[in-house]
Amino acid sequence: MSTAINNQPERLYSLDALRGFDMFWIMGAEEIFHQLFKASGSPFWGAISSELTHPEWNGFNFYDLIFPLFLFMAGAATPFSVGKEMEKGASKKDLLIRVIKRGLILVLIGIIYNNGLEIQPISEIRFGSVLGRIGLGYMFANIIYLFAKERAQMIWFAAILIGYWMLLAFCSAPGFPAGDLTMEGNIVSYLDRSIMPGRLYLKIHDPEGLVSTIPAISTGLLGILTGNFLKNGKMDPSKKSLSMAVLGFIFIAIAHLWNLVLPFNKNLWTSSFAMNVGGYSLILLSIFYYLIDVKGYKKWAFFFRIIGMNSIFIYISEHFIDWKYSTVGAFKWLGQIVGTPYDMVVLAICYVLIQWSVLYLMYRKKIFLRV
Repeated sequence: MSTAINNQPERLYSLDALRGFDMFWIMGAEEIFHQLFKASGSPFWGAISSELTHPEWNGFNFYDLIFPLFLFMAGAATPFSVGKEMEKGASKKDLLIRVIKRGLILVLIGIIYNNGLEIQPISEIRFGSVLGRIGLGYMFANIIYLFAKERAQMIWFAAILIGYWMLLAFCSAPGFPAGDLTMEGNIVSYLDRSIMPGRLYLKIHDPEGLVSTIPAISTGLLGILTGNFLKNGKMDPSKKSLSMAVLGFIFIAIAHLWNLVLPFNKNLWTSSFAMNVGGYSLILLSIFYYLIDVKGYKKWAFFFRIIGMNSIFIYISEHFIDWKYSTVGAFKWLGQIVGTPYDMVVLAICYVLIQWSVLYLMYRKKIFLRV
């Protein structure tokens, strides 16, 4: 890992801003809306609060987009980082080593994030993790990027999703009918139970399991294809924005048709789910790209860019910084002035702002945690 970075590769402002918008929800913004609903009882805030939760199994809420959007963004940055190094003449062998190293470091950080730094029996260690899936998805998508041309990358994207659908549709755990998609009966959870060491998050299933990481590669690939389109496409920038948005809606339409036979399921990262989140990711990037990089409206996005430039740090920070303690210690008086029931809303806002303030200081000091 490096910390102080002075010469960063050419990058789009919108990529950092959208990554920051994504992490904004993970760093506690969702709690603001949960507390607003609790305080007000308003159906409006209730609807938003509901969208900021995960369905128990099948289904799709806005909060399900956060994780895959980050992986999509990691892919979208590839042509501006790995691709730029290739243009400078870097060997594919060196870039391959770099990509594999980065992927495995994320897997290792994910294991530490889950289990801490303590000696435990392997049977008690959870190996699946959000960072691990991002690392593996990024790594394999980048390997395809390094050794396959754009058309072949598209074929890989489609083949992975269709092949994964076939696996779910025609196979199952022993004793269950083919195509069973329950937690106990689906083939993916069964394979994870059979081959993954340690413990699974839900004992019989892990939402960041090994087999369900396969379709996540396609999410990273879609990001790479999108980033390449933004970097190297000959189209007018405004038309690029429109093209991404249109394609995003097409993806969502296909996903909803697919959902009729293969339900949206983040836990399994079903092919329909991958298409759906891919569509929303394209639309969000098209909006950010158009407003920021095409029209030049950057000031509003500065708040999110600060978060996006240190996304790994803010994700893992909760394990070594007690943000709640800091928030209560610094702003409990403000909650007392506001009084119940909105005191918890104020503290939820302060919880986010105190983290942002630290990120801003790191930005001013040019301290960026990278893998």
